[in-house]
Parts: sequence; structure tokens; C-alpha cells
Amino acid sequence: MIYFKNVEFLSLFILLLPLIYLLKVKKGVVYSLFKKEVFEKIELKNRTLSKKTRNILLLISFSFIIIAIARPVIDNGEIKVKSSFINIVTAIDISKSMMSDDIYPNRFEFAKNKFFAFLDNVKNMRVALIGFTSQTFLISPLTEDFNSLKFLTKNLRFDYLNLKGTNILSTLETANNLFKDEKKKILLLFTDGGDQKSFKEEIAYAKTHNITVYVYNIGTEKGGIIKDKSGVLKDKNGNIVVVKLNEDIKELALKTGGAYMKYSLNKNDVKLLAQAIKERFKAKDEKESTIRDEKELFYYPLLLAIILFLISISSLPARRKV
Repeated sequence: MIYFKNVEFLSLFILLLPLIYLLKVKKGVVYSLFKKEVFEKIELKNRTLSKKTRNILLLISFSFIIIAIARPVIDNGEIKVKSSFINIVTAIDISKSMMSDDIYPNRFEFAKNKFFAFLDNVKNMRVALIGFTSQTFLISPLTEDFNSLKFLTKNLRFDYLNLKGTNILSTLETANNLFKDEKKKILLLFTDGGDQKSFKEEIAYAKTHNITVYVYNIGTEKGGIIKDKSGVLKDKNGNIVVVKLNEDIKELALKTGGAYMKYSLNKNDVKLLAQAIKERFKAKDEKESTIRDEKELFYYPLLLAIILFLISISSLPARRKV
């Protein structure tokens, strides 16, 4: 069955009626303004098509444009499809230490680029994104729309936030809420590890709720300084704050059955991480959903409209030489 998704645009056909009327009466009006001899001298000579044919082609072209705007589709009814996904929550550290310049351009922008690379290497996955510091912020729930996810991440900024510290436990709790009753819970952290030394509480929570944690640690052992709009960050004594990579967070990844990866300029490191996750958590449970089998047809009338329009303007008359 063929139907129009934007059927209201078909009412634009009414606008063609005055246009048809104007084209019919136009020639008579022009003839009434000049004598026959004068009109023959100033009249434009047709190249290929008559003026009447050209006007008809233009009207038909406009008609096809209206039909294209109305979006005709073929509806083949409902079909059932089976799909299987691995659900994974990703979390990007947005604490002050992620502004450190020991990695170009800074740890935060580096983390976003690695997240983009991760999305480019995953299939049959639904990904959620949260930002975390001393508090946790949901950026996107589980989704298959990676283009929108990239857009949100690209425009993610935290210079308007004045939050310090890294609360991994809160991140685990938020991830657990997103998974709901999922049996397989995967959390991927892009972080510099914060300044926490012990992760016993976080490990216990992850094990209790069956959360497997993967950590992509970003930073250097040498460390770097933090720069923001106010300048270089200093402590109470006026000394420049240097933040270093915290590798103690490795314990959280390994003891929850996940994996730990240290930052690298190698473009394939995140690809290997994505493969490791897919191989371990293969999507076995298929979910059946119902969708409508529809085929868009708008490009056919649009193509015809363009062709007819080009034919009509290519046959525009040339001025008769006097």
C-alpha cells in the first residue's frame, strides 16, 4: 500500500491553480499592449519547445516537487526482526585533573578521542555514556545511535563545573542503575585514576552487582600541570599542582574480571580492547521486535521534477534579432 507521510503538503496543489490561470491569460495581455508588427519584432524565438509545452513541463515539475515533499512510501506491513546486543556503560572522567597537559592537548580531549575510536570498533553493542567527578552525570542512556553519541561527546565540556575529586563508587552505582536487571554488566572507564589509593569498597560493590570493570588509564608517571581559564592551578601555599597517573585503579579492573590498559598513542589499542570485550561477552540472547517495512519513494518524483525543470529551462527562447 502506498501512502503519504506528510499528506498535508498535498494541499500545495491549490497554489498551482492561480499559476495556471496566469499562464493562460498572460499571452493575451501582452498581445493587447503592442501592435502585431511590433510584437513580431520583440517576440522571443523558441529554440526547441513551444512556450505552451515549456509551461506545462514547469507545472508538472512543480507538481512532482509537491509529491516528493509529501513523502510517498510503500508500506509492506509489520515484520519481526531478531537482534542481539552487548550493553556497555562508558564513563569519562571530568575531574580537574583531566585538564592536565602531560598528554596533548590534555587528558580530557585525549579521552574523548579514544572513546570515538572505541565506538568505531564496536558492532552489535548498545553504549551509554556518563561523566563523573565527585558527582556523576548521565550524558546518554544505552543507545545504538553512535552518531548522536559522538555529537554529545564532542560538545562535552566541564569548564563551567567547579567540582574536584573522583568518585568511582558513585559511577558504579549509576552504571548499575542503567543496567537494571541485566546479567552481564560492563563498565569502561576513561580516567587518570584520581588520587584514591584503595578501591576495596568499589571492588566489593562491583562483585556484589556483577559489574566487570575495564579501565583505560590516561596520564603519565611524570605528571603535568592543570590549566584552566583562571590560569595554572596552585595549592594553598601557592605551589603549582602537579597531577600524576594513578595506577592503583588497576586493582579495580583486574579483581572484577576486567582488563587494564595504559594510555598509548597507538590507534589500535582501543580496537584491541573492544575485541576483548566482544569475545568475552558474546551476545547470545536474541530479542524479537516488530518494525514496519517501509520503502521511501520521494526520490522518484524528485528526480522527475529535476529532469523536467532542466528540460524546460534548457529550451528558453533566444531574442529575435531585429
